[in-house]
Amino acid sequence: MQENNLNKMNVFQRHYLQQLLDRMSEPRKFIQVVSGPRQVGKTTLVTQMIECLPTKTMYVQADNVPAADNNWIVRTWDEARLHLLASPDNEYLLVIDEIQKIENWSEAVKKEWDNDTVNGRNLKVILLGSSRLMLQQGLSESLAGRFETIYIPHWSYNEMREAFGWSLEQYIWYGAYPGAVNLIADQQRWADYIRNSLIETSISRDIIMLTKVEKPALMRRLFEKIVSLTKIQGNLQEKGNITTLSNYLQMLAGAGLLTGLEKYAGNIIRKRSSVPKFQVFNNALMSQLLNTTLEQAKVDHKLWGQIVESAVGAHLLNHSITEKYSLYYWNENGNEIDFVIEKNNELVGLEVKTGKDSNNAGLAVFNSQFHPKHIFTIGTDGISMEEFFRMNPKTFFEI
Repeated sequence: MQENNLNKMNVFQRHYLQQLLDRMSEPRKFIQVVSGPRQVGKTTLVTQMIECLPTKTMYVQADNVPAADNNWIVRTWDEARLHLLASPDNEYLLVIDEIQKIENWSEAVKKEWDNDTVNGRNLKVILLGSSRLMLQQGLSESLAGRFETIYIPHWSYNEMREAFGWSLEQYIWYGAYPGAVNLIADQQRWADYIRNSLIETSISRDIIMLTKVEKPALMRRLFEKIVSLTKIQGNLQEKGNITTLSNYLQMLAGAGLLTGLEKYAGNIIRKRSSVPKFQVFNNALMSQLLNTTLEQAKVDHKLWGQIVESAVGAHLLNHSITEKYSLYYWNENGNEIDFVIEKNNELVGLEVKTGKDSNNAGLAVFNSQFHPKHIFTIGTDGISMEEFFRMNPKTFFEI
């Protein structure tokens, strides 16, 4: 079973593969930057691309290179140039994984890329990284006008269903990490894998090692408190950590773990001053801490409702990055809507319902105050969960 599922993960082709192949078939013009959270298949994607391309390729990882060894990029680039000279096709591809681990990487890349451009070398380059925030900082500082990005989000329900035959309930509970598929028969083993191999690795290697984190323990407590469905308003904020927590939340979002949704208010200042609604990028990050099983969670109606709402939010959140829309929540005077999405000044309100009662007075209040293009209920008496998770949320703006 394990071998079969691993083979499925390697054989399954996400649609981003074709996007990357199309860009590689074009004349050399931009560095291609592939970013996304850990364990979403970035390396697998590039490996599949290499197998499809006629171009010879040099693939290297910066993961274990000393951060201060900036000359490593120069040495690697020079080796790729030697391969280019020996190539009968006068074309070569250099792929560098985990590039953000090298200090001042963007300056070194800029220098080598511009050198090739001036000298007419047909050396194409792909850079990969797990920290979207750290990559973006380097790109904006030194590489303006020289790159294109392809963001690889967490897997969708459609992908997990097609690749592994997962049911919707499995997707809602276990989230969407392909590497954990073989472990779900053992709840504790699965939870340990998510906690130790994904969360801890992302925090330790993609955040703490690369940025100035003065209180690592506080960051870990922030994450655990939020995803375990407990309120953060108490002891963490009372210690004067509000600014620190806000910065840490931004870092966690950059690593594809956790973000804070702003309240929709129709006003940028009021949005930014609102209390955030915390949202994971992948439901595995939440359910691994709940000390219960899928079957037990399903009969606890309140808990299952929270888990489903989080899964809906994760689906909307991941697509918001690739489809370029903004995601919010809304509440006022006891009225609320679970999610609000905004694109090109058009609004869509979304309310999640898993119980028998689908009534929500907040829908009418929100409609009267903001005049959205549409308001939809997901679940009871509305769009079925199956239909919602199989659709791209951009569809809401197309009807």
